Amino acid sequence: MVKNRNIIISILLIAILLMAVAYSALATQLSLNGTAEIINEWNVKITSITAQDVSVGCNAGTPEFTDTTVSFNAKLAKPGDYITYLVMIENTGTLNATLDKFSITPDPTGSPAIICTTTEPETLLEAGKTTCFLIKVSYDENTLEMPSIKSKTITGVVEYVQK
Repeated sequence: MVKNRNIIISILLIAILLMAVAYSALATQLSLNGTAEIINEWNVKITSITAQDVSVGCNAGTPEFTDTTVSFNAKLAKPGDYITYLVMIENTGTLNATLDKFSITPDPTGSPAIICTTTEPETLLEAGKTTCFLIKVSYDENTLEMPSIKSKTITGVVEYVQK
């Protein structure tokens, strides 16, 4: 009986070994190779800032810009004076851009006699297109006496996103 059991175990081990060899002979390993590439370009940038309308006696300075910032230094002489700046934004990329945030905020601790108003750029800025907005700084025409604070810092954010 022990001899028969050893023979059966030996036959089973040989069968398992043969099945493993047969599986290895019949198995095939497949390989996958590939690449992925982003072909679009994101590039929304400021292309210029220019003084468009300047009251007589005022000085618009030399506005400056980079791809992502603009700066100006308006000198206003008397109540009612104003300077209007035109800011150009261009989408030189290949993806459409959507205006996500637009805010121009004058410093509340600055001169109350200086008023800042703006227009808003296009909400959808398609690839290859340009939009603009105006910033107008003015000396309040209703000011009757010289203000003690004579300047105001104006900051802003124009944020386009891909949607």
